[in-house]
Amino acid sequence: MSEKEQYINFDEYIRQGEPQKKERAEAWRVAIGLQAVDGLKTSEYLQDTARRNIEGEITIDEARELVKNSCGSVFGLYKQLIHRRKHNTFKIERYKKVQ
Repeated sequence: MSEKEQYINFDEYIRQGEPQKKERAEAWRVAIGLQAVDGLKTSEYLQDTARRNIEGEITIDEARELVKNSCGSVFGLYKQLIHRRKHNTFKIERYKKVQ
């Protein structure tokens, strides 16, 4: 799958003429576009979540929770790693002081 194929074709949703899909597609296009402006690529998971919301399979609140929980688990893991690193560093410094 090429890079272009993995991204949602927002224009297709917008041209379809269904007002709800058009509105949701425009909102996602702006949100994902802002990420691209910052040089960030969105994940396939976010793309799929956006597509599901545009199609009406899930609400925007459900989409927000799915993305939040997905990112939250990554941030939670990162936080644990930082904590462990600090804890291990503390043990090493304490060991050096005892000697």
